[in-house]
Amino acid sequence: MKTLHSILIILCTTCTGFSQGWLSQGARSSALANSGVALIDIYSYHHNPGALGYLKEGLVGLSYEAKYALKELQQQSIALAVPLKVGVISAGGQFYGYDSYRTTRAGVGYSIKLAENISAGVQINYLGMSLGNTFYGRKNTVSAELGILARLNNKISLGVSASNITRTKLSSYQDDRYGTILRLGAAYYILDNLMLTGEVEQEISKPTRLRLGIEYAPIPLLFIRAGVQGAPLDFAFGFGLVFGRVKIDLSSQYNQRLGWSPVVSLVVNFYKPKSSPKE
Repeated sequence: MKTLHSILIILCTTCTGFSQGWLSQGARSSALANSGVALIDIYSYHHNPGALGYLKEGLVGLSYEAKYALKELQQQSIALAVPLKVGVISAGGQFYGYDSYRTTRAGVGYSIKLAENISAGVQINYLGMSLGNTFYGRKNTVSAELGILARLNNKISLGVSASNITRTKLSSYQDDRYGTILRLGAAYYILDNLMLTGEVEQEISKPTRLRLGIEYAPIPLLFIRAGVQGAPLDFAFGFGLVFGRVKIDLSSQYNQRLGWSPVVSLVVNFYKPKSSPKE
């Protein structure tokens, strides 16, 4: 029975993976129920390339998730961002699945501040899908992504992103395409150590998803987070620790039918330009 349950989960998640070609990354965003489009951190590479224009230091992030605690649904990701004299260059990828079914999304991007309070970014991605050694073989293609982040003031940020704006095809059968996903969200610092996040996600031909999250830092080295998202209903929580130039985040999401999805991620600040870009 457990094997059958696992197979059903894999089939359902596979269909979702086919349509999306995108998955949220990093334990911070996961703990906030994936409401990361208005956040500014290294995982903005996966959520909103426009936010990377605000980075002043070189960062690298690694993330691992065991979806519903199944190794067949595991995913890993990496993101790298380096500030230049003008703008920020970035690269990264996410890798989902196992030997018999695996998807890859990897690419490069460039982000730049257009004005004092607004930044935009673009990203070109390679999308790959492999069905192991079966006769279905592999599928390789490319897509593009855009993002913008605006800081209305020192407390409120608004973010918007659009993934797969090229409407890239997965196959010619029934005009099957990777999903085009639009995300709009906000981050609001009620206090210097208390932030609320909210987000709306709309994938073409799919139900709208609403997300809410909260992040609290009782001390500068510790962050406590929680969140909820709908369609389907998932709950999330987690925490983060800061050790100098290293940040470690842990989280888990819970679905009442499918169970827990733990995530661990690591961020390292490896480079600071001698002359930081002006704010």
